[in-house]
This record gives sequence, structure tokens and C-alpha cells, in this order.
Amino acid sequence: MTLRTPLILSFGSINIDLTARSQRLPRPGETVHAESYAIGLGGKGSNQAAAAARLAQAFDVDVALAGRVGCDAFGAQARASLAGFGVDLSPLRDDADNPTGIALIGIDAAAENCITVAGGANMAVDETDIMAAAPWLDRAKVLLLQLEIPQSAVLAAARRTRSAGGLVVLDPAPAPEHGLPEALWSEIDILTPNESETFSLTGIRPATVKEACRAAEILLAKGVRAVLVKMGAKGVFWHDGTGSGHLPPFRVVPIDTVAAGDCFNAGLAVALACGESLPDAARIGSACGALATTRHGAADAAPGWNEVEALIRV
Repeated sequence: MTLRTPLILSFGSINIDLTARSQRLPRPGETVHAESYAIGLGGKGSNQAAAAARLAQAFDVDVALAGRVGCDAFGAQARASLAGFGVDLSPLRDDADNPTGIALIGIDAAAENCITVAGGANMAVDETDIMAAAPWLDRAKVLLLQLEIPQSAVLAAARRTRSAGGLVVLDPAPAPEHGLPEALWSEIDILTPNESETFSLTGIRPATVKEACRAAEILLAKGVRAVLVKMGAKGVFWHDGTGSGHLPPFRVVPIDTVAAGDCFNAGLAVALACGESLPDAARIGSACGALATTRHGAADAAPGWNEVEALIRV
């Protein structure tokens, strides 16, 4: 019997990012002058796929992306950019009725950011996209999910991959205002909230390891099988119900935090697809996220494996 190459499938949003950099972010009702701007690939689904594909070049791992783009110039730009990263776009669909999603991003001199997303075609993803992506959902060793497409589609994708024996990783971003659907909790193998998402889901802001542990226990009690709390400059706390631990942060000088979470999840997925344990995969993900903050952009900030390996060995 011929063994198939492990597949990482990202099912989620595809955006084009319009990013402006200024000394500080505007207050409500205020206009500030930007020092520069850029237009590039974004969206949490495409960011995670692109970052995973860049890492996967060093391994025998396939990466694909499912979702929707509009039949417009931004859609063509997104497809060309993703193809350049080596992402399999076979399950990605064109939407003739909705525009490609965009994100309007402001970044200040301290690398803090604020983002406004216009979902466009992303918000039209439905059951027909699940059926179109069925062969990839059934084959995926790791399914990467986010919350920039309708939650009903997230749930359907998670159920399909888990029923076929794959691992489901959910990045609960953007933070859900009304929480996650009850049915979704038990379909999540690994949940990867950052500090604000952890607060939104649990009411606990994980400023300490003890608080991160309390939050993780709340999430595990909801049915999630493992939790990785991304604590920013304080590192990562992991808990799988039987073991737990804290991973200290990698020391880097950040200039742009936009892609950190997506690169974390991409690194986590590649490591899990290659058979690494949860703590080791989380450490690789943490290194990817740290490196992503040292350069500008979203997908373009994704590191290669040689950079990740070098940082881990420091």
C-alpha cells in the first residue's frame, strides 16, 4: 500500500490587506498621516496556508486552502500570491456574486495594530463549499480553522475532518462576541486563543501562568481536547487534560505583530503533521510566531524552516 503525503488543509478566509503605517493609531474621529502603505495577501485562512506551505517546503507535507474569493482583481492577486507560496488551490472557489474580502490595517511605531475586515466572499461560504472541499477535508491530517467565515461552515468542516480521523485546530479569531456554538466545542482537538480571545471565551485575561491554567481548564471542560494559550510576550501555556506546561517566549525585536498568530498556528500544524508531540509542536509554533513579528506584512512575514530551526537552537 502506498502511503499518502500528509495534508494540512486551511479552511477559511482569503483577504487582500491594505496596510498603513503611522507613528500612532488614530483615536475615534481623528485622522493621522501614514508614513507608508502596502497591499498584500491576508486573511487568516490564507495566512495560515501560506505560512504552512513555506515551512512545508522542508518536509514531505502538502498544504491546501479551501474557501472563496471574488471574481475580481483582488481575487486574482490572492490566487497568484498563494500559488507563489506553493499552496494547492484546487479546493478554493470563485464567487461571482461577492467581492474578495479585504482588511484595512493600521500599525503604529510600537508594532501595535488595529484591523477592520470586510469579509465579502468569505462570509458567503456555506455547505456547498464543504461538499466541494470534501476530498481534502477527508484526507487532511491537520485541519486549520479560524472564525472569519460563518461558524456553521467552521462546524461542518470540523465534523467532516474529525469523522475521517484528522486533527482539528481552531484559532478563535476574531474573538467571538457571543462565544462558540455549543456543538463546536467537542469537535476541536486543539484551541489556540491569544490573550484577548481567552478573555472573551473564559472571562480570564491570562497575565500569569496560573491564570492561563485556569482559563485552559475552563476551555477543556467545554469539550476541547487541548488548549494552547498564546500569552504574547509571556510565552505559551499548553494543557491537554493530562499534562500541562509553560513555554517561555523567544527573544526577538518585534516591528509588526499582524501575522504572529497565523504563523504560530502554521508552525504548529506542520510540526503535528510531521508527528511532533503537542509541547514540541507548540514550541515550533512559538518560534514561527516570534519570527513573524520581526518583519512587515501578513503572509509575507512567514519564516522558512531554516530560520525556525536556527531560533530554536539558540
